[in-house]
Amino acid sequence: MSATGSQRRLTPSRIQAMKSGTPIVSLTAYTTPMARLLDEHCDLLLVGDSVGMVLYGMESTIAVTLDMMIAHGKAVMRGVRKSCVVVDMPFGSYQEGREIAYRNAVRILQETGCDAVKLEGGREMAETISFLVERGIPVLGHIGLMPQQVNAAGGYRSVGHSEREVAKIRTDAEAVGNSGAFAVVVEGTVEEFAREVTAAIPVPTIGIGASVACDGQILVSDDMLGLFNDFTPRFVKRYDELGTRVGLAVAAYAGDVRSRAFPADEHTFKRRS
Repeated sequence: MSATGSQRRLTPSRIQAMKSGTPIVSLTAYTTPMARLLDEHCDLLLVGDSVGMVLYGMESTIAVTLDMMIAHGKAVMRGVRKSCVVVDMPFGSYQEGREIAYRNAVRILQETGCDAVKLEGGREMAETISFLVERGIPVLGHIGLMPQQVNAAGGYRSVGHSEREVAKIRTDAEAVGNSGAFAVVVEGTVEEFAREVTAAIPVPTIGIGASVACDGQILVSDDMLGLFNDFTPRFVKRYDELGTRVGLAVAAYAGDVRSRAFPADEHTFKRRS
């Protein structure tokens, strides 16, 4: 059997093998053009439910649907040749029970062609993760700050500031790290405990607003590029200000149109003689 393009991409098992090795480079992607730009440089692309806030203007990820995630998963897959692609399972698609989680995860994999799914949760989701993995569905875990639980948590804030939070981080990390997940996203966690988690569990940790000692890092691409200006977490390093540059370019275009300088003569179709 000849190898296909998808078989040459990085797999969840290869991501797992990067534990304590070369740091894992991860970013979010929601569209085909962006996936093409990111693919060459990334090991893992996450079709995150952050799409709801970044592209749809939602206040949180809660209203993101399974259909939305599948549509954006398909779009990203059209632009990828190398990276491992993971699609978020949105709020309400897996919490009710492991059988429902399995059916929805199967739908995501079958309809998008992605490599794995991601779900949020610690000890309470470990059994579901094991259930999925045992049935052939690779899972990326997610502990620490969990955006889908923002309403219950009282807002977006880092965790690990109290003994209770520290105990939960440790318990969640151990449970998810041993559940069969191929890696774990650690978000918004005090550096001391993100380092501790990374050293304690047998699979890679991918930090976002956590420790540089994690086995890799992930950011929302639009935050990193300076495209999403409504809210930028304090931990995000901006590598450009594309939002400002786009605004300037659009202003220049609008000026040309209003002054009738657009299109320039050399770009105007003329009748053939």
